[in-house]
Amino acid sequence: MTVSFEEYATLARQLAEQHRAGVQHAAAESERRRDLHATAEYLQQRLTTQGQRLDQLGRAIGLYQPTSGPASEPGPGRPDEAAAWPGPPSGSGPASAAGGVAGPGTGDGAPAGAAGVPGWSGVGAYPQVPAGEARLALPTAAVSPAGALPAQRAVAVDPAVELELARRMADEADRHGQQAELLAQRPVLLPTWSPLARAVTIYAGSAAAAGVLMLALVLASGVGLVDGFTLGAWICAGLPAVAFFGGYLVLGRWGRPAMVEGAPPRYLPLGFLICFLLVPMAYCAYLLLVRGLR
Repeated sequence: MTVSFEEYATLARQLAEQHRAGVQHAAAESERRRDLHATAEYLQQRLTTQGQRLDQLGRAIGLYQPTSGPASEPGPGRPDEAAAWPGPPSGSGPASAAGGVAGPGTGDGAPAGAAGVPGWSGVGAYPQVPAGEARLALPTAAVSPAGALPAQRAVAVDPAVELELARRMADEADRHGQQAELLAQRPVLLPTWSPLARAVTIYAGSAAAAGVLMLALVLASGVGLVDGFTLGAWICAGLPAVAFFGGYLVLGRWGRPAMVEGAPPRYLPLGFLICFLLVPMAYCAYLLLVRGLR
């Protein structure tokens, strides 16, 4: 059987086109894998930074409690959690690109994927296997009874979908982290008030409490339990000083944000003025009221 020149040329042209298409496909696949690796490394850096920031927040609000345990099983909030995060993928296949950032592993290096992340259990990309049986869950030759259908294989994982899910969860973690930082920058006492208004209110409240004690001393003086000198000393110096230090301690305990750079202002001159003016003024107002009623 002889082949004509036209048939040979057609066959050569088809082979050249197939070779060109194969080269283009290989280049596109290589570019896709490079993009997946770059995205995986970027997400890994984001997750590591988020873990470090969460540790700082935990230490700031007093919830950071390191626990002792094996180095291979870091718990949440421990400083070695970021160090134990899986490194950049070393393989060149799609599975290695997805396994670098899909989420926490099963405990022996096998990534759990989006299905292993809390809140994404319905994705179904990976089978749910206990941590201790992860190695037993690797694909093996299916042995089924005679006449039984072979076991159904897991659905193929798309690295791009896994990376997109990881990116969305990282964005959600960033949003919640920013909200936590805003809350940590507010004090427990009157969180929505300005520092000046908070300080004035606390010092005024302390002076009002000292005014109640002043009324008790006045009543005690009326029945002869406290002499006039002691009453005057407490009204002019003792009770205002107690009110001032009480407001100062309250501002330092409940008026300080969990996360703040430096010491928050306590407005000491303003507090001193408020306490040492309001208590004597309250005593004067009491005297005027008593004389007016008489």
